Amino acid sequence: MTKLDRIDKTILNRIQSNFPISPRPYQDIAFELHLDEDDVIERVGRLKENGIIRRIGGNFVPGKLGFVSTLCAGHVPEDIIDHFTSVVNTYPGVTHNYLRDNHYNIWFTFIAPSEEIIDHYLTEISKKTGVTAILNLPATKVYKIRAHFDL
Repeated sequence: MTKLDRIDKTILNRIQSNFPISPRPYQDIAFELHLDEDDVIERVGRLKENGIIRRIGGNFVPGKLGFVSTLCAGHVPEDIIDHFTSVVNTYPGVTHNYLRDNHYNIWFTFIAPSEEIIDHYLTEISKKTGVTAILNLPATKVYKIRAHFDL
């Protein structure tokens, strides 16, 4: 496991929420934290390479953009888990994909312009993988929390 120093933790705390929307966001962060822009860029790159940062990007509320979201759960034979997840991950709108210790062992979230598109994609996934036991659990109400980890 990578050891985080005080500066890494400070940068991680700063970029989790309210990431600067500007032509040079890392310069803005560096200025605010009294650091050098190149150092911030290098550190963020290293944290991403080491798997501490999964992604940097926007999060949007699907319903406010006219999209729908669903949670899916598949009963996937152990010997095709890698194949199944690689197929699922090729679809636009798949945001998370998890292995769980359960009869339904692969869970993933899907966002799309309509429920019909999600149904179509799930049918395609079944045909491509042979997995027919996929639950589609559309969101009916969103209970969103703000996840911010104070390091």
